[in-house]
Amino acid sequence: MDEISPQHPRAESLRIRKRIVDGFKLGLVVGEGLAAHGRGEAFDYFLGERTTREARKAIKAAAALLLLAENPVISVNGNAAALVPEEIVELSRATGARIEVNLFHGSRRRERLIARWLRKHGAREVLGVDPRFSTRIPEVHSNRRKVDRRGIAAADVVVVPLEDGDRTEALKKMGKRVIAIDLNPMSRTARAADITIVDNIVRALPLMIDAVRGLSRKSRTELRKIVEDFDNGANLAAALKAMRQRFKQG
Repeated sequence: MDEISPQHPRAESLRIRKRIVDGFKLGLVVGEGLAAHGRGEAFDYFLGERTTREARKAIKAAAALLLLAENPVISVNGNAAALVPEEIVELSRATGARIEVNLFHGSRRRERLIARWLRKHGAREVLGVDPRFSTRIPEVHSNRRKVDRRGIAAADVVVVPLEDGDRTEALKKMGKRVIAIDLNPMSRTARAADITIVDNIVRALPLMIDAVRGLSRKSRTELRKIVEDFDNGANLAAALKAMRQRFKQG
């Protein structure tokens, strides 16, 4: 691909798209992941390709919940690994969350490729690739039902960027708190999660890392209040309203 001109009106979107394409060439991303990225790109366009006030509220609540968690886990698929590998590792370090590879279109080869890619970007440990620790989530019929006993299966809080709805619903039934990063505020994932950040993951994760650092000195009482004051349904409604306003502006 030719070098992307910084003068292009959608230069950043093209740079993000190139990361996904490069991830596809490396074997991290599958063809279906390219289609999913395109769908998310459309929703990002509706948002004006910016982090809204509503997303910032959700990011703050998510950071507080991660700091309160006893066993947080960041679930990683191919698209997330291709787009934000360094940020995933940095968030893991800032919160003590473990990293687990979890794929809808899974294969042992791709799991290992993603784990190797994350380790290349600084991850010390990546779960979800050792069959000795594999177990299954009830009621999930896709490959995502396979999780690591040391990771998602034991977690109290799970971060699920770029997720599918059935697993989010199943995680909730298991008593886990779920933080979603989903550009579609109408998806099952967005509606089922405890906290949904309606934003592009490439913008959301750096802001979440900053929020974790900013809240790290807060007391657990203060952190709990931030989480308790957050209303996911109201936040999703506000995100939809922001999209409608964008449509009206033409």
